[in-house]
Amino acid sequence: MPILDLSDLPPARTPIVGLDLGEKTIGVAVSDTTRTIASPLETIRKTKFSDDATALFRLMGGRGAVGIVVGLPVNMDGTEGARCQSSRAFARNLLRLRPELSIAFWDERMSSMAVNRMLIDEADLSRARRAEVVDKAAAAWILQGALDRLRNR
Repeated sequence: MPILDLSDLPPARTPIVGLDLGEKTIGVAVSDTTRTIASPLETIRKTKFSDDATALFRLMGGRGAVGIVVGLPVNMDGTEGARCQSSRAFARNLLRLRPELSIAFWDERMSSMAVNRMLIDEADLSRARRAEVVDKAAAAWILQGALDRLRNR
């Protein structure tokens, strides 16, 4: 279920990225130009915000992405806590650097758990390999949910 209306994203035929914001990393996924499929792209190791933003903008530029879907870690009871505030602050800070960006939020409850289960059950990945891919896979999970909603509205 979207937290904010996804209709503010730029017109179709341009990719958008999905972000899974963690304490130490940012998982990044990207859609195809038809916005049908989300694919894991990269994991950015967080340092300071300006460096993180530069790395994200470089990834977006390389893919021609024009919008962002940020995973919003809503509590299981639907309330927003400190992690949601942090995600919203990250988005606000991105907009200060690039006011033309379109950013939407997507309820990411259970995304990391679902992705971990998939990586264990279906991909049969070791714990070390899962740690390498879980953040960008969670970003793809988040972005895919938003893409499905966009397609079915």
